[in-house]
Amino acid sequence: MMNIDEQIKIIRKGVDEIINIDELRDKLEKCEKENRPLVVKLGLDPSAPDIHIGHAVVLRKIKQIQDLGHKAVIIIGDFTGMIGDPTGKSKARKQLTKEQVIGNAKTYEKQIFKILDKDKTELRFNSEWLEKLNFKDVIELAAKYTVARMLEREDFKNRFNNQMSIGIHEFFYPLMQAYDSVEIKADIELGGTDQRFNILMGRTLQKEYKQDSQVAIFMPILEGLDGVEKMSKSLGNYVGINEDANTMYSKVMQVPDQLIIKYFELATDLHPDTIDDIKEELHQDGVNPRDIKMKLAKEITNLYHGEEEAAKAEENFKSVFQKDQVPKDIPVIEIQPGFGLIDIMVKGNLVPSKNEARRLILQGGVKINGEMVKEFKEVQLNSGDVIKVGKRKFIKVM
Repeated sequence: MMNIDEQIKIIRKGVDEIINIDELRDKLEKCEKENRPLVVKLGLDPSAPDIHIGHAVVLRKIKQIQDLGHKAVIIIGDFTGMIGDPTGKSKARKQLTKEQVIGNAKTYEKQIFKILDKDKTELRFNSEWLEKLNFKDVIELAAKYTVARMLEREDFKNRFNNQMSIGIHEFFYPLMQAYDSVEIKADIELGGTDQRFNILMGRTLQKEYKQDSQVAIFMPILEGLDGVEKMSKSLGNYVGINEDANTMYSKVMQVPDQLIIKYFELATDLHPDTIDDIKEELHQDGVNPRDIKMKLAKEITNLYHGEEEAAKAEENFKSVFQKDQVPKDIPVIEIQPGFGLIDIMVKGNLVPSKNEARRLILQGGVKINGEMVKEFKEVQLNSGDVIKVGKRKFIKVM
């Protein structure tokens, strides 16, 4: 393992908060003496999301810690999922069957191992230990925390103050996920800033069970491509880790200039010193932020697709977006003669509706074979014609 100061430097990169840094140093020193890795915990909901690079912020940090020689324990909350994290939602989550949970876990595996080191990762279900607790055990667990402390949690507090119902079973969600930390003897737990209450409860519960408290590492929320809202599929401002290399590269090129460094810190595994050099370069006179962004796009694409695909995606971007050429591999749509431009745009998934197609045509956002369509009267289309919508959507007509 590398020296402790260097490990801390890498672990601290991009984090929002560590509670606390002295405990982290002590744990690293202890593990070095005992010649064992730190146990790094991440709890995941049993539903199966399509992971984007916003979700991957925590996973990337775990990968960086794995690269320092430590071990990740990923806990699928199949048992806690029967309650669901009570985040003020008006409806309880639909309970998943065991088969659904196992299927979702496989989906997780397929995605998270695009990031994590499989040889340094243990995948567990918290039903392994939570199902074994009897009612006496549950009472003893509940006795280790007070209602007053529970009501410090923001959503519980708001619901209580607004005289909205809180089921007693909902208090058990943070208790059970905190018990996960006790069960695996976690040294570190990672999560987003929205998981603060749950992760800190893990620290408290470990003390109650006479264990050393886990270090809490909170990662910031990554804004999406709009630069304002949290990255989200529903908002369309996301970069999916399963997207093809060309799409991934071109999407990262949409990152607002003011977020370039934040994306380097949270969405790449570059060393903090390298990122400091990029910061200096970005602020030099005459430097175009677009050139730095191309380094970012290539770095992120390389993480998920490898160097060769990242290099091809960069060349594709240069030819399509900088030289206004048509990409080599574009979707083909087969149509009957006389099919209209607006119908083709909808059928080819270039736009969500005919109204959106008309709006883009009127705004000059549609080209056929490089020529702007200036009005939406019926356009004569021939086999082999290429329709371009906006900056990066293409389709060939056959």
